[in-house]
Amino acid sequence: MVKFFVLGGIIMTIAISATMASEQEDNKFVNSEIRHQTDLANIWSIAKAYFKTERKAASPSKEIPVVPMTIQQLSEPHDAIYRLGHSTLLMRLNGQLILTDPVFSDRASPVQWAGPKRFHESPISIADLPAIDAVIISHDHYDHLDKASVKQLQEKVGTFITPLKVGQRLIDWGIPKDKVVELDWWEKTEVEGITIVATPSQHFSGRGLLDSDQTLWASWVIKSDAQSLFFSGDSGYFGGFKEIGERYGPFDVTFMETGAYNALWKDIHMMPEETMQAHRDLKGRYLLPIHNGTFDLSLHDWYEPFERIVALGDQYNVPILTPTFGQEIPLEAMVTSDESREPNASDHSTEQTTLTTPHWWKPFMVAN
Repeated sequence: MVKFFVLGGIIMTIAISATMASEQEDNKFVNSEIRHQTDLANIWSIAKAYFKTERKAASPSKEIPVVPMTIQQLSEPHDAIYRLGHSTLLMRLNGQLILTDPVFSDRASPVQWAGPKRFHESPISIADLPAIDAVIISHDHYDHLDKASVKQLQEKVGTFITPLKVGQRLIDWGIPKDKVVELDWWEKTEVEGITIVATPSQHFSGRGLLDSDQTLWASWVIKSDAQSLFFSGDSGYFGGFKEIGERYGPFDVTFMETGAYNALWKDIHMMPEETMQAHRDLKGRYLLPIHNGTFDLSLHDWYEPFERIVALGDQYNVPILTPTFGQEIPLEAMVTSDESREPNASDHSTEQTTLTTPHWWKPFMVAN
């Protein structure tokens, strides 16, 4: 029964998909490079692959480690990042707190009695969070836009920043209109001296079978005086990463989708090798893989994204950050001069790396 729920989620997610750019065709947003359509033959291929694939571990063999966070530590003055789960990151920049794709519910699903269930608790509850200056949302899929979390966060958040039309969903859920900022690709806004730019991604949107691609999807550039960060949201590999790198790179850290991938849907979710190439296109230094370790959304073992991206980091001399959920990563340890990052951050030797993180998943790789 669990297999049917997970498979249904995968097929529904793929089946709602799109076509071509921050243009619209027939009142639907489209990608810039592909025309992705899912037909019955593709759905049948996905179903066959799901039931034929033998996995050692779809989920962790036991409870995975989480570092509990407190409101006191979030009031510290230094810049830092914390990974809370899946694509949920908390960043402290210039004393401001920025939260991405907040999903605190037990399941990434329209209902809480079925669908992909969390592997771990959040390191901090919404009730224990301090005031949040901005929430950035990449797109409206359930594993990135959680209605319950958004409604609980409402009183704590200054501004919700979303791609076009996603903000209207929040307003419909009761978020005051003056708290919502919607951006098209390449548009930007500022939050207390932090510049936030909506940039292209190659994906799709929708929360049901009748609303496909009616809202935009995006990646995000986040820049303060001291830090330059990139948040991929969800995306297949495309030429937009190189353009973003040319316009806004180099980046101290890229938070890159690395999980829920499969060759059957690689145009909308990158394979690990493509994640690495995108990071290099962006002129990133550190790569922190996201979209993994929290929900079972694909056909690979739950730990495989970590193993593959770490191996690729060794191959390309790219430092990979794999913090335990809730672990503080001080950003000042990552900053390098623009001169040392040019012409391509991926050429850095590991001798220049000043920050390492544990391979915390290793003890949990055995089958249930």
